[in-house]
Amino acid sequence: MKKFDVIVIGSGPGGYVAAIRAAQLGKKTAIVESKELGGVCLNRGCIPTKAVLKAAHSVHELADMKDLGIDVELKGLNGGQAVKRAKGISAKISGGVAYLMKKNKIEVFEGYGKLRTNTQVEITSSRGHTETIEGTNIILATGAHYRSFPGLEHDGKRLIGAWEAIKMEELPKSIGIIGAGAIGVEFAYFWNAFGVDVHIFELQKNLLPIEDEESSKVVEKAYKKYGIKMSLGVEKVSAKNNGNDVTITEVKGGKTVEHKFDMGLIAVGMTGNIDGIGLETVGVQTDRGFVVVNNTYQTNVPNIYAIGDLAGPPLLAHAASHEGIIAAEAIAGLHPHPLDKMNVAGCTYCQPQVASVGYTERALKEQGIKYSVGKVPFTANGKAMASNETEGFVKTLMGEDGEMLGAHIVGTHATELIHEYVLFRQMEGVDEEMFATIHPHPTLGEFLAESVLNAKGRSINF
Repeated sequence: MKKFDVIVIGSGPGGYVAAIRAAQLGKKTAIVESKELGGVCLNRGCIPTKAVLKAAHSVHELADMKDLGIDVELKGLNGGQAVKRAKGISAKISGGVAYLMKKNKIEVFEGYGKLRTNTQVEITSSRGHTETIEGTNIILATGAHYRSFPGLEHDGKRLIGAWEAIKMEELPKSIGIIGAGAIGVEFAYFWNAFGVDVHIFELQKNLLPIEDEESSKVVEKAYKKYGIKMSLGVEKVSAKNNGNDVTITEVKGGKTVEHKFDMGLIAVGMTGNIDGIGLETVGVQTDRGFVVVNNTYQTNVPNIYAIGDLAGPPLLAHAASHEGIIAAEAIAGLHPHPLDKMNVAGCTYCQPQVASVGYTERALKEQGIKYSVGKVPFTANGKAMASNETEGFVKTLMGEDGEMLGAHIVGTHATELIHEYVLFRQMEGVDEEMFATIHPHPTLGEFLAESVLNAKGRSINF
C-alpha cells in the first residue's frame, strides 16, 4: 500500500492548490480525481463560462463600433463555436494543472476516492479497479452539486443545470431561467447576445439578490435594454418537462401564469458533495449538507480536513483555493491566518460586471452600524468616457473611523477593480491611506479613491 503525508480527494481550485502547498511544505502528497483535473471550475464552471461571456460581450461591442468610427457588419452568430472555444480553453488549462502536479511531484490517482478509515482512501477507477492508499492526513475537496426542490428538479434533458448548459453547442430558441444569482444572470447574458429568447424567474425582488440593491438595479436596467424578460419577486415557481418543450409556472400577486420554452435552466443553488465519500464510516460531522470544520478547515476527526464547497459558503473558487492553503499549512504545523469571509469578493461577469466586498448597505442598516456613502458614476470618469464604457458606478460604505465597511462596483472591469478594495480591507486600511495613494490618470481605478473621497464630502472630480 502506497503511503503519503497528505492525500487530497478532489482536484478543483481548492484541492489542487492544497496539494501544491502541501508539497511545497515538504509533504509527500497524492491527489485523487474521478474526472478531469481542475474540477468543475476549470472544466464546467468558472473558466468556460467566462469564455462564452467574452463572446457575448463582443457581440454588444460590435453594436457600438460605428460611434468609434468603425463601420462593421455582423454577418452571423454561432453559439456552438463560442461553446467549442470554451471547451478548448478548459482542456488547455486542465493540462496545465497536470503539469503543476508533475512539477510539484504530486502523485495523481485517477478514480473515485472514498474514505475507508481515517487514514485510508479507497480509489475505484472508471474500469472498476480498486486500490487503497494511506495518508497521515486527508483533505476532502469533493465540491458540490445542484440543489433541487419539489417542482424544480433537473432531468439533464430539457431541464438542465449549469454543467449541461455550458456544453450545449446547439442553442435553443427560448429558455426560462429559474434563479437570478450569478449563474442564472451570466447564462442569460450569453444566450441573449446569441439570439435566444431569455426569461428569468426569481423569488427575490432583484437580480443578484445578495448584492447591494443599487448594483442589482443597474444590471436590471441593462438587461431590460437587451430584451431579457424578468419575473422578479414571484411567490412560487415550478418547471415541468413536457417532452417537446417545458412549462415554467409562476405565481405572483396570487395570479398563476404559465410560460412555454424550449428549455429551462434551474440555477437555485448548490450543496456539498457529502454522500458516498465515507464520511459516515469515520464519523466526520456534517450539518445541512456541508462538512463542519474549524477555522483551519479541520473536521472533528483531527487528521481529516475539508475545504471548498464541501465546507460551506461562500461557494467560490477563490475562497476554496485560500482554504486549501490554510489547511495545508495547518497540517504542516504552521499557523495560517484565518479566512475572513467578509473579505471574500463576490464577482458576476456579465456586462455590466458586478463586484463587491464587505457589507451591503442593507446589511449595515439591519445591524445598526453607522456609515457614510461615497458613490461616483463612471459617466464622470474620463477613461470610461474615452473607452465608451460609462455604465455603472463605484460605491463605498465607510465607517466612522475611516474603515471600509463595504464596496460595490458595477461596470466594465469591475471584477478586476475590486482587488484594491479587498487588499485595503485585508490590511485594515483607513480612508487617509487611500487619500495618500496616487492613482494613475486616466484610469477607471482612480475612481476607487474618488468614491472614498466622496464619502467624506471631499470629492474632486464629481
